[in-house]
Amino acid sequence: MGESCHVPVLIEEVLGLLDLRPGGRALDLTLGGGGHARKILERVTGSRVTGVDQDGATLARTARELAVFGDRLRTVHARFDRADEADATIASGSFDGILLDLGISSLQLDDASRGMSFDADGDLDMRMDRSVGETAAELLRRISEQELADLLFRFGDEKRSRAIARALVERRRHAPVRRTRELADLVERALGGRRGARIHPATRTFQALRIAVNDEIGALERVLPKAVRWLARGARIVVIAFHSGEDRVVKRFFRERAASGELEVLTRKIVEPGPAEVEANPRSRSAKLRAARRT
Repeated sequence: MGESCHVPVLIEEVLGLLDLRPGGRALDLTLGGGGHARKILERVTGSRVTGVDQDGATLARTARELAVFGDRLRTVHARFDRADEADATIASGSFDGILLDLGISSLQLDDASRGMSFDADGDLDMRMDRSVGETAAELLRRISEQELADLLFRFGDEKRSRAIARALVERRRHAPVRRTRELADLVERALGGRRGARIHPATRTFQALRIAVNDEIGALERVLPKAVRWLARGARIVVIAFHSGEDRVVKRFFRERAASGELEVLTRKIVEPGPAEVEANPRSRSAKLRAARRT
């Protein structure tokens, strides 16, 4: 999910809908591996990008990789909904294009120590910014069975959330879950095994916990009104979501602001990757893109 430094999702669609002119100023609120930012800097003559990310380690790595662009790239360490508090130039706004590529970057997903994936065993952390907040393991130790079931259903679209919550609470009576493989195995057993499913039975549980640990829905709801203020008149915002809850937030916000005359929605239907992109980059399969223009 999200972008990797090599494979930015829906890149042609992003560039087309941002419609940046030579010398344009872009705000990438989810810099991640820098895939989208690199293409903007390469393709749009004289463009400048301000890249924001709450993951300090990823931000430093991406800044090194994009150092070839010199001062055309500025980086800001902050969660996107607090970017204006961290950097005065963001607060003053007037960007020609803003991008939000939500979810998780491939750099985080592939780092076992982050606890975002069950493909390799690691501590059950899941924080995008490891300097603040509670880990997924800590969340699982304190949350009630009902709260956990609700969380898995709301953020993971997990239809069997009650069975998983019951199994997790039963397990912690003996020992807390601390590792990614422990959690994945427990969920798989609670759901009766894989049974030829295309995705691992724990996929939705991991997604839900990550969204909860990082307050991703809340941060999105807070950043969208700010992002509109940060846009120059006539400038565009592009949002890529990987979760139906995130996409609903974006769709509702765009519709409300269009009704008030503040935005013009540019994507009447969601834009999704085609078969060729999904085959080349399977992590793009759930991407949903929406775009709007400030009137």
